[in-house]
Amino acid sequence: MWKDHGNKFEEQSVVRDSRGRFEETVVPYLSAAYNLARWLMRNEQDAEDMVQESYLRALRSFHTFQAGRDGRAWLLTIVRNTCHTWMLQNRPRELHLPLDENTQDVLATLSNPETALIEKKNSQAVREALESIPFEYREVLILREWEELSYKEIAQIVNIPLGTVMSRLSRGRRELYHRLRAVTPEAQP
Repeated sequence: MWKDHGNKFEEQSVVRDSRGRFEETVVPYLSAAYNLARWLMRNEQDAEDMVQESYLRALRSFHTFQAGRDGRAWLLTIVRNTCHTWMLQNRPRELHLPLDENTQDVLATLSNPETALIEKKNSQAVREALESIPFEYREVLILREWEELSYKEIAQIVNIPLGTVMSRLSRGRRELYHRLRAVTPEAQP
């Protein structure tokens, strides 16, 4: 009888420890989760819903989280997958990635769009331009430029090869540059 009673206390202690570990591992990245969801969903209410759903998924699967692993990358993977699944079910056309292989690579000769992105991060023009590029480009740009994740971390989160991350970043930056250039004529040579 004592043994059963003891196990009950041990179970409660394990649950408290697990909850504490979850809070330490995941809660500090609430802003990063919302930021990613907001940019991917392009809607504040949808982003809030995706973050809430992501946190529930993270809590349910926290037992699979390996100690020593990066909690931020783990959570952002869940957020990205939650957003992607929702988009597939509700806005499948927005996930279509048009590839224009004939687009000239003007980045080598013109100013760096990454610099423009950082300098005008909060401007409406950048926000609108970023929201207008395809999902696949947008997600890697946000993970790289706002969340400052490495290419390797992005590849793990998005579940694509490292080369694809680099390709999407290059194309995304090019798309962003062209859109920004179209709305800011003073930046044109």
